[in-house]
Amino acid sequence: MTATKTNFVYSQTPEPHRGRTKTILKEHPEIRNLIGKNPYTIFAIVGLVLFQLVGAFLLSGLPWWVVIAAAYLLGAFADHALFVMIHECSHRLIFKSPVANRLSGIFANIPLIFPSSVSFERYHIKHHSFQGVHELDGDLPNHWEAKLINHYFIGKVIWLLFYPFFQLFRISRLKEIKPFDGWIALNWIVQIVFVGGITLLWGPKALVFLVLSFFFSVGLHPLGARWIQEHYLTHGEQETYSYYGVLNHVAFNVGYHNEHHDFPSIPWNRLPAIRETAPGFYNSLAYHTSWTKLFFRFLFDKEISLFSRIVRKNRGAVPLCDQSTPDIATQHA
Repeated sequence: MTATKTNFVYSQTPEPHRGRTKTILKEHPEIRNLIGKNPYTIFAIVGLVLFQLVGAFLLSGLPWWVVIAAAYLLGAFADHALFVMIHECSHRLIFKSPVANRLSGIFANIPLIFPSSVSFERYHIKHHSFQGVHELDGDLPNHWEAKLINHYFIGKVIWLLFYPFFQLFRISRLKEIKPFDGWIALNWIVQIVFVGGITLLWGPKALVFLVLSFFFSVGLHPLGARWIQEHYLTHGEQETYSYYGVLNHVAFNVGYHNEHHDFPSIPWNRLPAIRETAPGFYNSLAYHTSWTKLFFRFLFDKEISLFSRIVRKNRGAVPLCDQSTPDIATQHA
């Protein structure tokens, strides 16, 4: 691998997860028993959606400073959790039916204002299949994006603050993904009806609460460090990192990222059991224990920039498989 301050870190090796999955299963075949669905996750989705809607209603008549504070201190955590729920839906980890999972994701998307559930599913599955391949992995920054932000403090602040918009700019780079169909149209229609209804019934403060909750949940907030934690090079050239801090309790174990990439067919509630079953494979990897600490390190450490990512030309030979079957061979599709 070679790296410069003006480019990503290029690797000639395949992404690390497929190989580690096979090795772990040879030593711990009992991990297969963790694969499956968790239909009870739908109750978490319903509770989180209601939490945000009730919050928006109650805040509609309160001072603006209360609206902003509530979005940062409460709404951001609820929206972040809803993103995790959409993530579970994208891997079909709630119901056996692909349609039921997709509809659950669209429902979870409602308080997030911007229609993203269906699109996220498609881009995220490509991220798993082709991690580090620039024309297929939407988690990687654009070259111009990384060059613009680089390692500058103010650039990183802007990047976190407007992170959803930077993600939108990546879409034109990505290949082999259908940009629009009936499911995406449904996602948009639901959000347009919801946003219009909220604005008409409860007024601008309710809408602003939801919009700010969305931006804080993915951006200029300690929760935004999750995007740095997952794949940015903070400890040498290790490609994927887990987070084992207390916020996993309100983020549905999304910090167990190495575990998730190794076993994408295991639902959120069983991810800690992977590490418990095979501690030698995960405790030997670098990991994070504080999103807050990483948040400030990212902002101020000039050694970390948007170029601190592994990229590769080798896309492998794994097809985009049907995740509805829990076979190990299909997990990385």
